[in-house]
Amino acid sequence: MLKRFIAYYRPHKFMFAMDMLASLLISVIGMVYPMVTNRMLNDLIPNKLYSQIIVAGLIVLGLYIFRMWLRYFVQYYGHIIGVRMQKKMRSDLFAHMEKLPYSFFDNNETGSLLTRLTSDLFEVSELAHHGPENLFICAVMIVGSFAYLCTIDVPLTLIIFACVPVMVAVSVVMRKKMRDAFTERRKSTAVINAATESSITGVRVTKAFTNSQKEIEKFEVGNEQFVEASRQSYDAMAKFHASTSFITDVFNVIILIAGGLFLYSGRINFAEYSTFIVSVNLFISPVNTLIGFVEQYQNGITGFKRFLEIMDEAPEVESPEAYDLENVHGEIELKNVSFSYDDSREVLDNVSLNVKKGDIMALVGPSGGGKTTICHLIPKFYPLSEGSITIDGHNINDLTLESLRRNIGIVQQDVFLFNGTIRDNILYGRLDATEEEVIEAAKRANIHDYVMSLEKGYDTEIGERGVRLSGGQKQRLSIARVFLKDPAILILDEATSALDNTTEIMIQQALDELCRGRTTIVVAHRLSTIKRANSIAVISEGRITEQGTHEELMNLGGTYKHLYSLQFRDSEL
Repeated sequence: MLKRFIAYYRPHKFMFAMDMLASLLISVIGMVYPMVTNRMLNDLIPNKLYSQIIVAGLIVLGLYIFRMWLRYFVQYYGHIIGVRMQKKMRSDLFAHMEKLPYSFFDNNETGSLLTRLTSDLFEVSELAHHGPENLFICAVMIVGSFAYLCTIDVPLTLIIFACVPVMVAVSVVMRKKMRDAFTERRKSTAVINAATESSITGVRVTKAFTNSQKEIEKFEVGNEQFVEASRQSYDAMAKFHASTSFITDVFNVIILIAGGLFLYSGRINFAEYSTFIVSVNLFISPVNTLIGFVEQYQNGITGFKRFLEIMDEAPEVESPEAYDLENVHGEIELKNVSFSYDDSREVLDNVSLNVKKGDIMALVGPSGGGKTTICHLIPKFYPLSEGSITIDGHNINDLTLESLRRNIGIVQQDVFLFNGTIRDNILYGRLDATEEEVIEAAKRANIHDYVMSLEKGYDTEIGERGVRLSGGQKQRLSIARVFLKDPAILILDEATSALDNTTEIMIQQALDELCRGRTTIVVAHRLSTIKRANSIAVISEGRITEQGTHEELMNLGGTYKHLYSLQFRDSEL
């Protein structure tokens, strides 16, 4: 883990070296004051060398002015290094998330992932800046103060430094408790963020059902978890600080007693004793800094571990020999396909389907039967458990994911639109499209006239997830996006089931235009929309129970006819 952390310093090694040099100079200047104090008490003051006293004071003042500039340099550029490292980590993390499979996002809440991208990495950047600086300065100060105190009196110095092993032992014991406590606090913060993200996203549903109090109660559950986790972490931190601070207080007691006895016995004089008292603070100060650093270390290292947890998640698998899918005709074949999302029961069991070039294959059946799962497997959003899927005879496991998905267009019931303009969302189908191509796609999706009725036209902001558009408008926008993509294969996953009848007719016209000349797989509960399909497969409990044209399945008198009769009973009567 340390090696991976250090790797983020490499692009900034020159500035990091300058930061460490400035830190070294700060430490060295800090050693000057007790040395000057010793010189004054032993030489300048007894010998009444007043001019040299003034010169020495001015030299110290000049060094302190220089140290002020050095501290500015360390604070500013050190934080800049930390922020740039944070930026690189965030970029790496986000880029890695984009490569992770659907299953990862099925099992991780958005709010929790946002915590890792923001607050966790902020703590890491603080550690990246203050960690090396504090350790370096403290090491120099402790070693330097030890060496200097030895020049005054070795036995007295050894007596004081005998407390160091005790402090190390206490730190080791307390650090583990702090690490565990801060890890739990991180988790509770992620719970709060996840709950908040969910509640804010669904605030319109909350208001519609007047369930604000319920959302407040759900939020308070996470809030209480955070308070309890924080209490435990602060308890561990308080014990750590109290214990280590007591040991540093013992230093003062030891120097008071031992130094007084050494002065009484004549081993040291009053000037050396006074210098020793001043100099010992050079040791106690970095020790206190290290004590405070432990808390920051726990915060930073916990955040970095959570960063690595996601970075170590396996991305979507692509064969090293994978090749691009080109000149796609659109023939799809599922052969003995079985699939389960986890170790529970299989969602698909030995499913075989063949969709010829340009044909429309409709999937119908009860909810939860596996229709949407088939739609997710063709673009390889999930790896197969058994069997194979081919496109134009090419096994999808042998194809690059980018080329496979580039040739497949998907229109779903739950349309996701990005916060931005109408143009931005249509362009998502093909980012390098021209303005004329965007307009043509909108016309074919029957939304151009509506767009032109808006004050800002294609530059109109649609709000988060298209909140300023109706359901039909959002659906037509998603269809325009697919028109622009112009894929050879089209998947319609209940694309009109959430719309009213009038809107559905308008959308269906756009979909009919979209399907023309493409191999299409349609998932629909409204069976009226699939009567013209070349083939219809009835899927129930992960198996294909019936397959044929509309007329063939009606004549068969099985599940399809039963479903059809239920939907059209009133109109037939």
